[in-house]
Amino acid sequence: MNSQQLKKIGVPDKPGVYFFRKDKTILYIGKATSLRDRVKSYFSKDIIVTRGSHILDMTVKADRVEWQETDSVLESLILEANLIKKFKPKYNTKEKDNKSFNYVCITKEKLPKILIVRGRGMDKKLYSKVYGPFPNGQQLKEAMKIIRRIFPYFDNDSLKRNNREFYKQIGLIPEKEFQENIKNIKLLFEGKKKSIVINLKAKMAAFSKSKDFENAARIRDQIYALNHINDISLIKEEIYGSPTSIFRIEAYDVAHMGGKNMVGVMTVVENGEVNKSEYKKFIIRTQSDANDTGALEEVLSRRLRHTEWGLPSLIVVDGSTAQVNVAKRVLSRYQFEIPIVGVVKDDKHRPKVIIGNEEIIKIYKKQILLANSESHRFAITFHKQKRNKSFLK
Repeated sequence: MNSQQLKKIGVPDKPGVYFFRKDKTILYIGKATSLRDRVKSYFSKDIIVTRGSHILDMTVKADRVEWQETDSVLESLILEANLIKKFKPKYNTKEKDNKSFNYVCITKEKLPKILIVRGRGMDKKLYSKVYGPFPNGQQLKEAMKIIRRIFPYFDNDSLKRNNREFYKQIGLIPEKEFQENIKNIKLLFEGKKKSIVINLKAKMAAFSKSKDFENAARIRDQIYALNHINDISLIKEEIYGSPTSIFRIEAYDVAHMGGKNMVGVMTVVENGEVNKSEYKKFIIRTQSDANDTGALEEVLSRRLRHTEWGLPSLIVVDGSTAQVNVAKRVLSRYQFEIPIVGVVKDDKHRPKVIIGNEEIIKIYKKQILLANSESHRFAITFHKQKRNKSFLK
């Protein structure tokens, strides 16, 4: 399969699970925040560097891609684990040793605990239910935090003497509805969210009928949370990998006065902090008039030749659709897959709106604005320096 074939099948920009197939055999299963963007990434030029030769081999052998949409990233994570367990695709097991996968385990105690257990050395006889494997341990931990806010449960930490009262106070230790929560968590991990909602609605109606409005409200909140799962932490993890990695934003801006002394700059924000040692200056060589988009194209083209500088996680441009489209064109030319956002300003050059991927903007808005502000400041300063030198001559 190749990128041209991929364009024809119209993969949606939705969360879900995708399947690479050869004939009737599933070669690989993965989950995605955006099925379209994730599947597209398998056909980038640097796939052998980012994913390894075995995944490149898989894409060559595959003759089609299929997918299944989900309502949230959390549900795609659960569905991925269930399907990997069912089909045991060759290239999933080659990518990672099964023993290093993580599992969600429910103990056999009277008050069961829910634990995350590594596959290596796990004794399944100790547990009433085992769900998994889950390839990404950090994502699984984030997922369990989300689930626990909807259906509180015990784990090993919650039963420690020093923690029990604390967990009670913040509502993570269930007292009355404990067994019901365990039942709902099991249904969730079995991919039966609709059944949970039906059961909860019936229960809410019963509480309302008996005028137990406090419990009816509690069930109502659970239904709402289940139907509006807030999995921003999973989206962040899905796009950028572990909190241990560096998330690098590069912001670009151009400065000139009527087309004279035109300069461009690159500023860098890493994990929310400016990194001035990585800032770069560019004297514009190809533009003789006040062509901001032409200057931006030159700056990005020159920067992307320097692969020894590494590549950013996100590119921020100062401007609207025209500037974003120029950046996309340059990235396409160099065949890099990097998300781009544009910061649109008002007539007083204050940020008015950010355009681009909404989830990225939601997560990194503060850092995007910081990087953009730094690029504008740095560009003006560099332009003034160059203009003053020209004046002295």
